[in-house]
Amino acid sequence: MSIVKAIDIAYVRFRAPDLGQMARFLRDFGMFEVELAADRLFMRGYGESPFVHATELGDPGFAGFGIRLNSIADLATLAAAEGTCIEPLDAPGGGQLMRLRDPDGYIVEVVAGQARVERLAVPGYDPWNHADHYPRQSATRRLPPGPSHVKRLGHIVIGVADFLRSEAWYKSRFGLLTSDQIEFEPGVPMGAFMRCDRGDRLCDHHTIAPMQLPGPPAFNHAAFEVHHLDDLMLGHAHLKNVAANHFWGIGRHIFGSQVFDYWHDPWGNTVEHWTDGDQFTSADPGGVCPISDLLAVQWGMPIPPMTS
Repeated sequence: MSIVKAIDIAYVRFRAPDLGQMARFLRDFGMFEVELAADRLFMRGYGESPFVHATELGDPGFAGFGIRLNSIADLATLAAAEGTCIEPLDAPGGGQLMRLRDPDGYIVEVVAGQARVERLAVPGYDPWNHADHYPRQSATRRLPPGPSHVKRLGHIVIGVADFLRSEAWYKSRFGLLTSDQIEFEPGVPMGAFMRCDRGDRLCDHHTIAPMQLPGPPAFNHAAFEVHHLDDLMLGHAHLKNVAANHFWGIGRHIFGSQVFDYWHDPWGNTVEHWTDGDQFTSADPGGVCPISDLLAVQWGMPIPPMTS
């Protein structure tokens, strides 16, 4: 039994020496500026989260992530079990948080009570025509160029030193469920795609994925859901036009089934656009798969050589 059950991932935090440059990249990536100050930057998607990406002024690097609980009462339960203080969340949307460090030293901000914000308008497109069904009739499909429209943060992938240790740490505190376990060889797990346990409510195939990768533990990527396939493709063209640093895609993953497109921010942090991902309830069983499936795609660009 876990101490509490997380309901979602909330945001990612980074450090960068130029917040204006980070803001420009994230606007081109499809986010919307909430606050740009001398020492901090907050960006949101078009969904109801007050922010999904935060950057503080400093040497470049990954600074942690937030995971959301259902209530302040749950936050107090976890804080008591950890012997940790609760404090106000000094960020758009307010709320309360406690800070933990996982076994590899990643800062995990456990949050509750954030105010939700009004959704932003995004372009609506007429439905797709398919070979056996033509719902769009007497109408054209004309897509305005521009960035994708990020809705929310969907998941993060982190490198860890000891997968089984990290799996136990996250599951015992946040009640995460395994959607797919990845084995280096039969009987030797090296990672897992884990989702929140929301009972009968649907959840993404994975929310947090700790992976025991070659080299020291390091942030791998953060993945942001965009409006739909056309939106992802338009965003790809826009980022190419502004000479952003493309990493991998476009393709369709095996685990989670998302259509994906990966980019590097100006300091080399990997961020992903995705759409059309799998959804599961807590009753859906998990799987066990070889590492070859982790590195493969259903279609599209194969993964470039891994550097970390």
